[in-house]
Amino acid sequence: MSENEVLLTLSAVNLRDRLADGSLSAVDLAKACVARIEAREDEVRAWAWFDAGAVLAEAERLDAVRASGAPLGKLHGLPVGIKDVIDTAGIASENGCPVDAGRVPKDDAEVVKRLKQAGAIMFGKTVTTELAFLHPNKTRNPRNLEHTPGGSSSGSAAAVADAMVPLAIGTQTGGSVVRPASFCGIVGFKPSFNAIPRKGTLLQSHSLDTLGVFANDPAGAALLAEVLTDGAADGQDPAASPVFGFVTPPGWDRADPALHAAFDRLHAALGDKVIDLSLPDVFDDAVRLRAVINTVEMGHYFKSYLEQGADKLGPPTRAAIEEGLTLSAVDYLAAKAFQDEMDDLLAPLFERCDAILCPAAPGPAPAGLGSTGDSIFNGLWTMAGTPAITLPLLATPEGLPMGAQLVAARGEDKALVSVAQWLWDWNKQTI
Repeated sequence: MSENEVLLTLSAVNLRDRLADGSLSAVDLAKACVARIEAREDEVRAWAWFDAGAVLAEAERLDAVRASGAPLGKLHGLPVGIKDVIDTAGIASENGCPVDAGRVPKDDAEVVKRLKQAGAIMFGKTVTTELAFLHPNKTRNPRNLEHTPGGSSSGSAAAVADAMVPLAIGTQTGGSVVRPASFCGIVGFKPSFNAIPRKGTLLQSHSLDTLGVFANDPAGAALLAEVLTDGAADGQDPAASPVFGFVTPPGWDRADPALHAAFDRLHAALGDKVIDLSLPDVFDDAVRLRAVINTVEMGHYFKSYLEQGADKLGPPTRAAIEEGLTLSAVDYLAAKAFQDEMDDLLAPLFERCDAILCPAAPGPAPAGLGSTGDSIFNGLWTMAGTPAITLPLLATPEGLPMGAQLVAARGEDKALVSVAQWLWDWNKQTI
Protein backbone atom coordinates (compact mmCIF):
# COMPACT_ATOMS: atom_id res chain seq x y z
CA MET A 1 0.00 0.00 0.00
CA SER A 2 1.39 3.40 -1.02
CA GLU A 3 1.85 6.29 1.43
CA ASN A 4 -1.12 8.08 -0.13
CA GLU A 5 -3.32 5.01 0.25
CA VAL A 6 -2.31 4.69 3.91
CA LEU A 7 -3.25 8.32 4.56
CA LEU A 8 -6.69 7.74 3.08
CA THR A 9 -7.38 4.93 5.54
CA LEU A 10 -6.79 7.12 8.61
CA SER A 11 -9.63 8.56 10.65
CA ALA A 12 -10.41 12.27 10.66
CA VAL A 13 -9.28 12.53 14.30
CA ASN A 14 -5.98 10.78 13.54
CA LEU A 15 -5.41 13.09 10.57
CA ARG A 16 -6.30 16.12 12.70
CA ASP A 17 -3.74 15.11 15.31
CA ARG A 18 -0.98 14.50 12.77
CA LEU A 19 -1.67 17.81 11.03
CA ALA A 20 -1.55 19.58 14.39
CA ASP A 21 1.74 18.06 15.55
CA GLY A 22 3.43 18.55 12.20
CA SER A 23 3.99 14.90 11.35
CA LEU A 24 1.70 15.40 8.33
CA SER A 25 1.51 18.47 6.11
CA ALA A 26 -1.71 19.86 4.71
CA VAL A 27 -0.16 19.68 1.24
CA ASP A 28 0.64 15.96 1.52
CA LEU A 29 -2.88 15.14 2.69
CA ALA A 30 -4.43 17.34 0.01
CA LYS A 31 -2.31 15.67 -2.68
CA ALA A 32 -3.46 12.24 -1.52
CA CYS A 33 -7.10 13.26 -1.69
CA VAL A 34 -6.66 14.98 -5.06
CA ALA A 35 -5.03 11.83 -6.46
CA ARG A 36 -7.92 9.72 -5.21
CA ILE A 37 -10.47 12.05 -6.78
CA GLU A 38 -8.62 12.09 -10.09
CA ALA A 39 -8.44 8.29 -10.07
CA ARG A 40 -12.07 7.64 -9.15
CA GLU A 41 -14.25 10.61 -10.08
CA ASP A 42 -15.09 9.32 -13.57
CA GLU A 43 -16.77 6.33 -11.94
CA VAL A 44 -18.19 7.73 -8.68
CA ARG A 45 -19.12 11.23 -9.94
CA ALA A 46 -19.30 12.80 -6.50
CA TRP A 47 -18.26 16.37 -7.37
CA ALA A 48 -20.21 19.26 -8.87
CA TRP A 49 -17.18 21.59 -8.64
CA PHE A 50 -13.57 20.68 -7.93
CA ASP A 51 -10.37 22.65 -8.58
CA ALA A 52 -7.17 20.81 -7.64
CA GLY A 53 -5.08 23.95 -8.05
CA ALA A 54 -7.22 25.95 -5.63
CA VAL A 55 -7.15 23.11 -3.10
CA LEU A 56 -3.36 22.76 -3.19
CA ALA A 57 -2.87 26.52 -2.94
CA GLU A 58 -5.01 26.61 0.20
CA ALA A 59 -3.07 23.66 1.65
CA GLU A 60 0.20 25.52 1.05
CA ARG A 61 -1.21 28.58 2.81
CA LEU A 62 -2.24 26.48 5.81
CA ASP A 63 1.21 24.90 6.04
CA ALA A 64 2.69 28.40 6.05
CA VAL A 65 0.34 29.33 8.90
CA ARG A 66 1.59 26.38 10.90
CA ALA A 67 5.22 27.20 10.13
CA SER A 68 4.67 30.74 11.39
CA GLY A 69 3.70 29.47 14.85
CA ALA A 70 0.24 31.04 14.66
CA PRO A 71 -2.59 29.27 16.52
CA LEU A 72 -4.22 26.46 14.53
CA GLY A 73 -7.93 25.92 14.07
CA LYS A 74 -9.69 22.78 15.28
CA LEU A 75 -9.88 21.41 11.72
CA HIS A 76 -6.49 22.67 10.51
CA GLY A 77 -5.69 21.16 7.12
CA LEU A 78 -8.61 18.71 7.02
CA PRO A 79 -10.35 18.38 3.64
CA VAL A 80 -14.15 18.78 3.78
CA GLY A 81 -16.66 18.32 0.96
CA ILE A 82 -19.56 20.80 0.79
CA LYS A 83 -22.96 19.90 -0.61
CA ASP A 84 -23.86 22.08 -3.58
CA VAL A 85 -26.89 23.63 -1.89
CA ILE A 86 -24.52 25.48 0.47
CA ASP A 87 -23.28 28.85 -0.77
CA THR A 88 -19.57 29.37 -1.45
CA ALA A 89 -18.38 32.86 -2.32
CA GLY A 90 -17.09 33.14 -5.87
CA ILE A 91 -17.68 29.43 -6.57
CA ALA A 92 -20.63 28.02 -8.47
CA SER A 93 -23.45 26.87 -6.18
CA GLU A 94 -26.06 25.51 -8.55
CA ASN A 95 -28.31 23.44 -6.25
CA GLY A 96 -28.20 20.51 -8.67
CA CYS A 97 -30.75 22.37 -10.79
CA PRO A 98 -30.56 23.51 -14.44
CA VAL A 99 -32.52 26.66 -13.55
CA ASP A 100 -29.63 27.68 -11.27
CA ALA A 101 -26.87 26.94 -13.80
CA GLY A 102 -24.15 29.58 -13.50
CA ARG A 103 -25.29 30.79 -10.08
CA VAL A 104 -22.27 32.16 -8.15
CA PRO A 105 -22.94 33.54 -4.63
CA LYS A 106 -21.16 36.62 -3.32
CA ASP A 107 -20.97 35.33 0.26
CA ASP A 108 -20.12 32.09 2.03
CA ALA A 109 -22.79 30.27 3.97
CA GLU A 110 -22.36 30.42 7.74
CA VAL A 111 -21.10 26.82 7.86
CA VAL A 112 -18.46 27.56 5.24
CA LYS A 113 -17.29 30.56 7.26
CA ARG A 114 -16.99 28.33 10.33
CA LEU A 115 -15.01 25.74 8.38
CA LYS A 116 -12.56 28.34 7.14
CA GLN A 117 -12.20 29.84 10.61
CA ALA A 118 -11.39 26.35 11.91
CA GLY A 119 -8.69 25.89 9.25
CA ALA A 120 -10.47 23.26 7.16
CA ILE A 121 -9.89 23.06 3.41
CA MET A 122 -13.11 23.55 1.45
CA PHE A 123 -12.27 20.77 -0.98
CA GLY A 124 -15.07 21.26 -3.48
CA LYS A 125 -18.83 21.18 -4.01
CA THR A 126 -20.42 17.75 -3.83
CA VAL A 127 -23.30 16.65 -6.01
CA THR A 128 -26.86 17.11 -4.76
CA THR A 129 -30.10 15.89 -6.22
CA GLU A 130 -32.15 18.62 -7.85
CA LEU A 131 -33.01 21.28 -5.24
CA ALA A 132 -32.16 18.68 -2.57
CA PHE A 133 -35.31 16.70 -3.42
CA LEU A 134 -35.86 13.32 -5.08
CA HIS A 135 -34.77 13.70 -8.72
CA PRO A 136 -31.45 11.78 -8.95
CA ASN A 137 -28.23 13.34 -10.17
CA LYS A 138 -25.07 11.73 -11.56
CA THR A 139 -23.45 10.27 -8.41
CA ARG A 140 -23.03 6.50 -8.06
CA ASN A 141 -22.55 4.34 -4.97
CA PRO A 142 -18.84 3.53 -4.49
CA ARG A 143 -19.77 0.25 -2.74
CA ASN A 144 -21.45 -0.89 -5.96
CA LEU A 145 -21.60 1.48 -8.91
CA GLU A 146 -24.84 -0.04 -10.15
CA HIS A 147 -26.71 0.93 -6.96
CA THR A 148 -27.99 4.31 -5.83
CA PRO A 149 -25.87 6.28 -3.33
CA GLY A 150 -29.08 7.69 -1.87
CA GLY A 151 -29.97 11.35 -1.80
CA SER A 152 -30.14 14.19 -1.64
CA SER A 153 -26.62 14.45 -0.17
CA SER A 154 -25.39 11.83 -2.61
CA GLY A 155 -22.05 13.41 -3.48
CA SER A 156 -21.06 14.08 0.14
CA ALA A 157 -21.78 10.50 1.18
CA ALA A 158 -20.05 8.98 -1.84
CA ALA A 159 -16.97 11.20 -1.49
CA VAL A 160 -16.40 10.12 2.12
CA ALA A 161 -17.22 6.48 1.41
CA ASP A 162 -14.70 6.41 -1.44
CA ALA A 163 -11.96 8.05 0.70
CA MET A 164 -11.86 11.17 -1.48
CA VAL A 165 -12.21 13.31 1.66
CA PRO A 166 -12.42 12.32 5.33
CA LEU A 167 -15.36 14.64 6.08
CA ALA A 168 -18.30 16.23 4.30
CA ILE A 169 -21.41 18.30 4.96
CA GLY A 170 -24.93 17.57 3.74
CA THR A 171 -28.51 18.52 4.48
CA GLN A 172 -31.58 16.52 5.49
CA THR A 173 -35.24 17.44 5.00
CA GLY A 174 -36.51 13.86 4.88
CA GLY A 175 -33.60 11.41 5.05
CA SER A 176 -30.87 13.06 3.03
CA VAL A 177 -27.97 12.54 5.47
CA VAL A 178 -28.85 9.32 7.25
CA ARG A 179 -30.07 7.38 4.20
CA PRO A 180 -27.09 7.97 1.85
CA ALA A 181 -24.73 7.32 4.75
CA SER A 182 -26.47 3.98 5.32
CA PHE A 183 -26.38 3.08 1.62
CA CYS A 184 -22.70 4.03 1.26
CA GLY A 185 -21.56 2.37 4.50
CA ILE A 186 -20.37 5.39 6.50
CA VAL A 187 -21.47 7.46 9.51
CA GLY A 188 -24.08 10.15 8.94
CA PHE A 189 -25.04 12.48 11.78
CA LYS A 190 -28.06 14.79 11.69
CA PRO A 191 -27.95 17.02 14.78
CA SER A 192 -31.02 18.51 16.43
CA PHE A 193 -33.07 20.92 14.34
CA ASN A 194 -31.32 24.29 14.03
CA ALA A 195 -28.18 23.09 15.87
CA ILE A 196 -26.18 23.98 12.76
CA PRO A 197 -26.97 27.45 11.35
CA ARG A 198 -28.72 27.39 7.97
CA LYS A 199 -27.86 30.89 6.73
CA GLY A 200 -26.64 30.66 3.15
CA THR A 201 -28.10 27.20 2.55
CA LEU A 202 -30.88 26.48 0.06
CA LEU A 203 -34.21 26.80 1.84
CA GLN A 204 -36.60 24.04 0.86
CA SER A 205 -38.59 23.69 4.10
CA HIS A 206 -38.04 26.02 7.05
CA SER A 207 -39.75 23.51 9.36
CA LEU A 208 -37.56 20.56 8.37
CA ASP A 209 -34.25 21.52 6.73
CA THR A 210 -31.32 20.40 8.90
CA LEU A 211 -27.61 20.39 8.12
CA GLY A 212 -25.62 17.26 8.95
CA VAL A 213 -22.20 15.68 8.59
CA PHE A 214 -20.51 12.60 7.14
CA ALA A 215 -17.44 10.75 8.42
CA ASN A 216 -16.04 7.24 8.67
CA ASP A 217 -16.57 6.95 12.43
CA PRO A 218 -18.55 8.69 15.21
CA ALA A 219 -15.49 10.58 16.46
CA GLY A 220 -14.97 12.13 13.03
CA ALA A 221 -18.61 13.15 12.83
CA ALA A 222 -18.36 14.68 16.32
CA LEU A 223 -15.19 16.56 15.36
CA LEU A 224 -16.87 18.28 12.42
CA ALA A 225 -20.18 18.81 14.21
CA GLU A 226 -18.39 20.43 17.15
CA VAL A 227 -17.16 23.23 14.89
CA LEU A 228 -20.49 23.67 13.13
CA THR A 229 -22.71 23.54 16.24
CA ASP A 230 -20.70 25.59 18.72
CA GLY A 231 -19.78 22.42 20.57
CA ALA A 232 -23.31 21.00 20.81
CA ALA A 233 -22.06 17.58 19.70
CA ASP A 234 -18.49 17.43 20.93
CA GLY A 235 -18.82 14.37 23.15
CA GLN A 236 -16.53 11.58 21.98
CA ASP A 237 -16.14 9.56 25.17
CA PRO A 238 -18.28 6.40 25.12
CA ALA A 239 -21.35 6.37 27.32
CA ALA A 240 -21.32 4.03 30.31
CA SER A 241 -23.37 0.92 29.52
CA PRO A 242 -26.28 2.59 27.71
CA VAL A 243 -29.77 1.17 27.28
CA PHE A 244 -31.17 1.05 23.75
CA GLY A 245 -34.87 1.19 23.00
CA PHE A 246 -35.60 -0.85 19.88
CA VAL A 247 -38.58 0.38 17.86
CA THR A 248 -40.11 -0.80 14.61
CA PRO A 249 -41.05 2.43 12.84
CA PRO A 250 -43.89 2.83 10.33
CA GLY A 251 -42.97 0.87 7.21
CA TRP A 252 -41.20 -1.93 9.10
CA ASP A 253 -43.38 -4.52 7.36
CA ARG A 254 -42.01 -3.53 3.95
CA ALA A 255 -38.34 -3.62 4.93
CA ASP A 256 -35.96 -6.01 3.21
CA PRO A 257 -35.79 -9.50 4.79
CA ALA A 258 -32.00 -9.05 5.05
CA LEU A 259 -32.58 -6.01 7.25
CA HIS A 260 -34.99 -7.90 9.50
CA ALA A 261 -32.48 -10.71 9.90
CA ALA A 262 -29.60 -8.31 10.61
CA PHE A 263 -31.56 -6.47 13.28
CA ASP A 264 -32.62 -9.73 14.88
CA ARG A 265 -28.93 -10.60 15.23
CA LEU A 266 -28.01 -7.16 16.57
CA HIS A 267 -30.89 -7.26 19.07
CA ALA A 268 -29.83 -10.68 20.30
CA ALA A 269 -26.15 -9.70 20.57
CA LEU A 270 -26.95 -6.62 22.66
CA GLY A 271 -28.92 -8.80 25.08
CA ASP A 272 -30.19 -6.95 28.13
CA LYS A 273 -28.82 -3.66 26.85
CA VAL A 274 -31.82 -3.36 24.53
CA ILE A 275 -35.52 -3.12 25.41
CA ASP A 276 -38.48 -3.21 23.06
CA LEU A 277 -40.51 -0.02 22.80
CA SER A 278 -43.48 1.04 20.70
CA LEU A 279 -44.13 4.37 19.08
CA PRO A 280 -47.54 5.91 19.84
CA ASP A 281 -50.19 4.92 17.29
CA VAL A 282 -50.51 8.51 16.08
CA PHE A 283 -47.04 8.17 14.58
CA ASP A 284 -48.50 5.89 11.91
CA ASP A 285 -49.60 9.07 10.13
CA ALA A 286 -46.29 10.90 10.58
CA VAL A 287 -44.99 10.07 7.10
CA ARG A 288 -48.00 11.69 5.43
CA LEU A 289 -47.96 14.70 7.75
CA ARG A 290 -44.24 15.32 7.18
CA ALA A 291 -44.85 15.21 3.43
CA VAL A 292 -47.61 17.83 3.78
CA ILE A 293 -45.24 20.22 5.55
CA ASN A 294 -42.46 19.55 3.06
CA THR A 295 -44.54 20.03 -0.09
CA VAL A 296 -46.41 23.14 1.13
CA GLU A 297 -43.15 24.83 2.06
CA MET A 298 -41.56 23.71 -1.23
CA GLY A 299 -44.49 25.34 -3.03
CA HIS A 300 -43.83 28.56 -1.16
CA TYR A 301 -40.04 28.68 -1.61
CA PHE A 302 -39.74 27.08 -5.05
CA LYS A 303 -42.70 28.61 -6.89
CA SER A 304 -40.27 30.81 -8.80
CA TYR A 305 -38.61 27.71 -10.26
CA LEU A 306 -41.88 26.83 -11.99
CA GLU A 307 -42.07 30.35 -13.36
CA GLN A 308 -38.44 30.44 -14.52
CA GLY A 309 -38.25 27.02 -16.14
CA ALA A 310 -40.75 24.32 -15.20
CA ASP A 311 -39.72 22.33 -18.28
CA LYS A 312 -36.15 22.13 -16.92
CA LEU A 313 -37.20 20.47 -13.65
CA GLY A 314 -37.33 16.74 -13.03
CA PRO A 315 -40.84 15.25 -12.67
CA PRO A 316 -40.62 14.62 -8.88
CA THR A 317 -39.51 18.19 -8.20
CA ARG A 318 -42.11 19.78 -10.42
CA ALA A 319 -44.92 17.60 -9.07
CA ALA A 320 -44.04 18.36 -5.43
CA ILE A 321 -43.95 22.12 -6.01
CA GLU A 322 -47.27 22.00 -7.85
CA GLU A 323 -48.85 19.89 -5.11
CA GLY A 324 -47.57 22.23 -2.44
CA LEU A 325 -49.34 25.13 -4.13
CA THR A 326 -52.68 23.31 -3.96
CA LEU A 327 -52.73 21.85 -0.42
CA SER A 328 -55.03 23.60 2.02
CA ALA A 329 -54.02 25.71 5.00
CA VAL A 330 -56.10 23.38 7.17
CA ASP A 331 -53.99 20.36 6.17
CA TYR A 332 -50.75 22.29 6.68
CA LEU A 333 -51.73 23.62 10.10
CA ALA A 334 -52.86 20.14 11.22
CA ALA A 335 -49.47 18.73 10.22
CA LYS A 336 -47.66 21.55 12.03
CA ALA A 337 -49.78 20.96 15.15
CA PHE A 338 -48.69 17.31 15.19
CA GLN A 339 -45.06 18.35 14.76
CA ASP A 340 -45.38 20.62 17.80
CA GLU A 341 -46.62 17.67 19.89
CA MET A 342 -43.86 15.23 18.94
CA ASP A 343 -41.49 16.12 21.80
CA ASP A 344 -44.15 15.34 24.39
CA LEU A 345 -45.20 12.15 22.61
CA LEU A 346 -41.62 10.85 22.48
CA ALA A 347 -40.65 11.87 26.02
CA PRO A 348 -41.95 8.64 27.68
CA LEU A 349 -39.74 6.56 25.34
CA PHE A 350 -36.61 8.57 26.06
CA GLU A 351 -37.26 8.26 29.78
CA ARG A 352 -36.73 4.50 29.42
CA CYS A 353 -33.62 4.46 27.21
CA ASP A 354 -30.51 6.43 26.32
CA ALA A 355 -31.23 6.21 22.61
CA ILE A 356 -33.79 4.69 20.30
CA LEU A 357 -32.34 2.00 18.02
CA CYS A 358 -33.97 1.50 14.62
CA PRO A 359 -33.03 0.97 10.96
CA ALA A 360 -31.54 3.81 8.92
CA ALA A 361 -33.23 2.60 5.71
CA PRO A 362 -35.55 -0.25 4.68
CA GLY A 363 -32.59 -2.22 3.37
CA PRO A 364 -29.39 -1.84 1.36
CA ALA A 365 -29.03 0.63 -1.49
CA PRO A 366 -31.48 -0.39 -4.22
CA ALA A 367 -30.09 -1.42 -7.60
CA GLY A 368 -30.35 1.17 -10.35
CA LEU A 369 -29.84 4.92 -10.44
CA GLY A 370 -33.39 6.06 -11.17
CA SER A 371 -34.33 6.52 -7.52
CA THR A 372 -32.55 7.64 -4.34
CA GLY A 373 -34.34 5.10 -2.16
CA ASP A 374 -36.97 5.33 0.57
CA SER A 375 -36.64 7.78 3.49
CA ILE A 376 -39.52 6.32 5.50
CA PHE A 377 -37.25 5.49 8.47
CA ASN A 378 -35.73 8.99 8.56
CA GLY A 379 -38.45 11.55 7.94
CA LEU A 380 -40.09 10.85 11.29
CA TRP A 381 -36.98 11.97 13.19
CA THR A 382 -36.39 14.94 10.90
CA MET A 383 -39.93 16.10 11.59
CA ALA A 384 -39.40 15.65 15.34
CA GLY A 385 -36.16 17.65 15.19
CA THR A 386 -34.34 14.96 17.16
CA PRO A 387 -30.64 14.18 16.61
CA ALA A 388 -30.04 10.97 14.64
CA ILE A 389 -26.89 9.11 13.66
CA THR A 390 -26.39 6.02 11.53
CA LEU A 391 -23.54 3.55 12.01
CA PRO A 392 -22.47 1.04 9.30
CA LEU A 393 -22.80 -2.02 11.53
CA LEU A 394 -24.87 -4.30 9.28
CA ALA A 395 -24.62 -5.84 5.83
CA THR A 396 -26.49 -8.10 3.46
CA PRO A 397 -25.10 -11.57 2.65
CA GLU A 398 -23.76 -10.01 -0.56
CA GLY A 399 -21.86 -7.38 1.43
CA LEU A 400 -23.96 -4.27 0.78
CA PRO A 401 -23.96 -2.03 3.88
CA MET A 402 -27.00 -1.27 6.03
CA GLY A 403 -27.07 1.27 8.82
CA ALA A 404 -28.20 1.03 12.43
CA GLN A 405 -29.77 4.35 13.37
CA LEU A 406 -29.68 5.86 16.87
CA VAL A 407 -32.01 8.66 17.93
CA ALA A 408 -31.97 10.77 21.10
CA ALA A 409 -34.27 13.42 22.53
CA ARG A 410 -34.13 16.83 20.94
CA GLY A 411 -31.13 18.77 22.23
CA GLU A 412 -29.32 15.66 23.49
CA ASP A 413 -26.73 15.69 20.72
CA LYS A 414 -23.70 15.16 22.97
CA ALA A 415 -25.36 12.23 24.69
CA LEU A 416 -26.27 10.66 21.34
CA VAL A 417 -22.69 10.89 20.04
CA SER A 418 -21.44 9.28 23.25
CA VAL A 419 -23.92 6.41 22.92
CA ALA A 420 -22.94 6.01 19.26
CA GLN A 421 -19.29 5.80 20.27
CA TRP A 422 -20.14 3.08 22.81
CA LEU A 423 -22.00 1.05 20.18
CA TRP A 424 -19.17 1.56 17.69
CA ASP A 425 -16.58 0.30 20.17
CA TRP A 426 -18.81 -2.59 21.28
CA ASN A 427 -19.29 -3.68 17.68
CA LYS A 428 -15.54 -3.68 17.00
CA GLN A 429 -14.99 -5.88 20.05
CA THR A 430 -17.87 -8.18 19.17
CA ILE A 431 -17.27 -8.92 15.49
